[in-house]
Amino acid sequence: MPQTIISRLVSIQDSVSAAADSVAAGDATGAFQAIGNEVRGTGSQFVSREIDRAWERFTEGMIDNLVDFVPNFLGAMFVLIFFYIVYRILQSILVRVLTSSSAVDPALQQLLTKTFRISVSVFIGIMVLAQFGINVTALLTGLGIAGIAVGFAARDSLENFISGVTILIDRPFQLGDRVVIEDVYGAVEEITLRSTRIRTLDNTLMVMPNVMMINQRLTNHSRLGILRVEVAFGVAYKERPEKVRQVVVALAEGDDRLHPDFKPEVVVKKLNDSSIDMSLRIFISDPAKEVAVRWDYLERIREALREADIEIPFPHLQVFLEQENALADSFLTKPELTIGGDTRAA
Repeated sequence: MPQTIISRLVSIQDSVSAAADSVAAGDATGAFQAIGNEVRGTGSQFVSREIDRAWERFTEGMIDNLVDFVPNFLGAMFVLIFFYIVYRILQSILVRVLTSSSAVDPALQQLLTKTFRISVSVFIGIMVLAQFGINVTALLTGLGIAGIAVGFAARDSLENFISGVTILIDRPFQLGDRVVIEDVYGAVEEITLRSTRIRTLDNTLMVMPNVMMINQRLTNHSRLGILRVEVAFGVAYKERPEKVRQVVVALAEGDDRLHPDFKPEVVVKKLNDSSIDMSLRIFISDPAKEVAVRWDYLERIREALREADIEIPFPHLQVFLEQENALADSFLTKPELTIGGDTRAA
């Protein structure tokens, strides 16, 4: 009985294959009718217990399929081994070239090697599947449609991925650079294909999506090496800027943190309501010391101005009277004031 069942199952398999051909040819009705006839015939063999003939047919079909499969399998294994050897050779050459090149960032090297590995793996997989007679064109079409659907579903992730590739290729900043973005100052700690991590002055880690890193204004304080640091301060209008300049410039003498090719200078930037706004401009060789240098000089300027008896103003309002009798007729000069019917001394 098992042989009969197996025979009928093999017959059904053949009918399904024939049905698929009929559907492809446009005869769907005949295809489904053939499948129904085979299923009905299998039920009849269950009842009549015709097992031997079904088993014989099944074994013959397995042998035929195995004979067809072995050459395809051997061909696929040969293709796999051949292209894998080629891939290993090309990968070693690529890694050697990228490692020896100083113009390629380490993060970009990692991206290129991963992209090469994925691309070659997909190519080898397609070549292997082709050895089994699979329609590679239809498979690629299906994968393309699926890729479009996934792309729409993961649009944000795809945008960040493309932005990450742009950052690694265009290199607006690198690891360790001091940057300002969204009014936040920090050092670039890590660049991935999805986000960029920045360590702030508070020792916190700010994770920024890559699409924001390239779509917003970003200031790189480390890119050019030499950095100018401005320390703003103000003095009273009664003070002379030249005297202030001499006092403040003297603070920068002998400071080895400053670049020797650029002399410090003090300039007047604005005539404000209550002060003369001035600025000390100095150049440093190490941009990583920018914040520490600015804070240091801000305190030193304050102490130097105080010792030189130069006034540092604060917002206030002064009223000057041109003549002594300006208030002669005002009630403020009268000896007595009448308030609510009561007479009081002024």
